Amino acid sequence: MLTIYFGDMEQANYGPTWFKYNYEPEWLEDPFVQAMIEGVDKSRYIAGLVIESPVFGPIPPERLSGGVQTLIMIYEKPELVFDATSCGENCAKWLLEIGKRKDVTVNLNYLMSFDGQEPFEIMIANEHKMVTNEKDYVFTAVLYL
Repeated sequence: MLTIYFGDMEQANYGPTWFKYNYEPEWLEDPFVQAMIEGVDKSRYIAGLVIESPVFGPIPPERLSGGVQTLIMIYEKPELVFDATSCGENCAKWLLEIGKRKDVTVNLNYLMSFDGQEPFEIMIANEHKMVTNEKDYVFTAVLYL
């Protein structure tokens, strides 16, 4: 399940920094990780440490966007809390998908839209409240942002 804590959270980790120093090359071989890379960055995993970007050509994993790096860390290290504020709107559906696969908690400091993704299940940690639609999500989130 996806759990979101809104506002400052001292123990939240910054995904791109964690990715830079902690990612494992074999993570890139996971079809779900590859789908996130394609979905968010429009890039394709080739092999080893090579990703084909439509903008930059062949790039190493460290050159992926901060959003996809954070998603990968959330997926691969579900026991840690990551600040998903570096994730743009194009990461919303992936956060929900990760939450269907694993129990994860993320920190958010902006109102990420999940519009069009309903029904969903998001636990708002600030209130220990489950929301299943965009309206309830927004009404709860604005109390803390």
